[in-house]
Amino acid sequence: MIDKQAGPVIGIMTALKSDGTVAGNGELFIKLQKKLISLNGISFIFTLEGTGAEYIEGFSYSPDENRWIKGSFPNPDLVYNRIPFRKTEQTEDCKRFFQHLKDKGIPYFNPGFIDKYELYQLMENHPVLKDYVPKTILLQEKKDLELLLKANSSVYLKPAASSKGKGIFRVRHLSSPYIQFESRKRSISYPSFEDFWQDWSELLLSKTYLAQIDINSAEYEGFRYDFRIIAHAEKEEYAITGVGIRQSQEQGVTTHIPSGGRLLPYSLLQTNEHDRFFQMIIPHIGKALSEQFGFFGEFSIDAGMSKNGKYYIYEVNSKPMRFDEAEIEEKKIEQLCRVFLHLTSSCP
Repeated sequence: MIDKQAGPVIGIMTALKSDGTVAGNGELFIKLQKKLISLNGISFIFTLEGTGAEYIEGFSYSPDENRWIKGSFPNPDLVYNRIPFRKTEQTEDCKRFFQHLKDKGIPYFNPGFIDKYELYQLMENHPVLKDYVPKTILLQEKKDLELLLKANSSVYLKPAASSKGKGIFRVRHLSSPYIQFESRKRSISYPSFEDFWQDWSELLLSKTYLAQIDINSAEYEGFRYDFRIIAHAEKEEYAITGVGIRQSQEQGVTTHIPSGGRLLPYSLLQTNEHDRFFQMIIPHIGKALSEQFGFFGEFSIDAGMSKNGKYYIYEVNSKPMRFDEAEIEEKKIEQLCRVFLHLTSSCP
C-alpha cells in the first residue's frame, strides 16, 4: 500500500495484451517512476481489469529491487492515459471508468486517441491552423478519389484510426492514364484508375480512409524530410519540448524510422523560421485539442515544409511514441512529471 502523505500518486493506465500480459512502454514507465520518486512522488501502472471503487490492483516499479511489485493502490491523484489500443478506449467499461474519475474529481490526460478526420475538421475550421493543413477528404466513393487525383497528381491514403504509419499508401499519376500505387513495402503500376480501384476498393471502403494531397516536400540530400515535434502543457500554456527530423530513404511513402526512415538532428536544418512556426502553432493546437476533446497534457506533431517554403501540419498524436533522440526523451520525462505535479497542486 502506498502512503499518500509521501506525495502525489500517479496512476498510469495501460491495457492487457491478448495473452493477458500488460502492454505499454515499460521503459517509459520505469523512467517516470524514478523521476517521480526524486520529486517525492510515486506511480503505479494498472489496467481496466484491476480497477475498483476505492482501490486499484496494479504494479509499481521498485528501483532498489529492479522489479515490478504487484499491489493494491488507492485512487490516484492523477491518471496518465497510456492505453495503447483504440478498441480498449472504445469499450463501455473504459468510458465508465473515465466518468468515475470525473465524478471523483480526479484529473486525467490524455482523453484518447485522435481520429485523423476529426483532427482535420478541427484544424480546417480553426482561424489560424486552417492555413497549414493539406486538402483532405473522407474517402466514401470511387469518384471522391478519382476527382482528387485528377486535380492533384499524387495523393496519400490514410486510415482515420491508425498510428506509426501503418496502412498508409500513396497513389500517383505517372503518365496518363497510368497509376502507381505505393505502400511501405511495394510499388505496383496500373494501366488505369479503374484497374487500381478494382484491386483496392474493398480495403479502402471497408475501413474509414482519408485521401490527402501529397505535398512537394522539401528535401535534404535528395530525400524528403519532415519534422517531429513534441509539446507539453506548461501551467496554462503549451511549449516545445523537442524537435526531431525524420527523412525518407529506401521507400518514399513514410519517414517513420521503423519503416526505413532516417533520423537527422534538428540542428542540421534548424532555422529561425522553423522555430517561429513551431512556437506559433503549438499553443493553438494544444488549446484547440483540449477544448474539443478534453485536456491534453502532451502531444506530438508531424509537420513539413514544401519546396517553395510553405509549412504544413500533417498529423497530431495524443500518445507520442518514444523519441530516438536521448536528450528529447529525457526532457519529455521531466516535462511530464512537471505536468503531473502541477495538476496535483504540488508544483514546486
